[in-house]
Amino acid sequence: MVPILLCSVIAVAICVERFWTLRSSQIIPRNLLAQVWNWIKNNEMDNRRLRELRQGSPLGQILATGISNHKRGREQMKEAIEEVASQVVHEMERYLNTLGTIAAITPLLGLLGTVIGMIKVFTAIRLEGTGNANILAGGISEALITTAAGLTVAIPALFFHRFFQRKVDELVIGMEQEALKLVEVLNSDRQSRTDTTQLGGN
Repeated sequence: MVPILLCSVIAVAICVERFWTLRSSQIIPRNLLAQVWNWIKNNEMDNRRLRELRQGSPLGQILATGISNHKRGREQMKEAIEEVASQVVHEMERYLNTLGTIAAITPLLGLLGTVIGMIKVFTAIRLEGTGNANILAGGISEALITTAAGLTVAIPALFFHRFFQRKVDELVIGMEQEALKLVEVLNSDRQSRTDTTQLGGN
């Protein structure tokens, strides 16, 4: 029971931490891309704003990387964004493997406790016989408690593991869409400036 109780405490702590960390407003702040584009249009995007953007949110970290690399061309910009995005996703998936492991091992721990309990019951039968039904019933019920406890921890842990995985997938899609918008906007703006310069030169 002690390992099962320990697993339950860890699972609850992970769930609370992930609920707090994986808030949409924390990962993908509303209107962040529009604000960034206003800074760029007004020539207000300096190193200080880039640093604030990078430290503000995971999406800001990706957008700051895109802005820092946009002069290197579209492909280089996308590669830089993908590299940072993989780090961001890894950070968002923190502790989810642990939660999945808890969901997998707690039923086995419960089963192990039941097997050990049943061994004790059969040892009591061998020593005292089957005459005392209360001892047998008490021993069997005590043995089955660990299985019930293991399942009680495993079922919510599995549910929240799947829930958080789905949440991460949805947030990743949202960040990808925002990053692609930035890539398109910056490159179209860069192309239009290049065309204007060429026309002026002609």
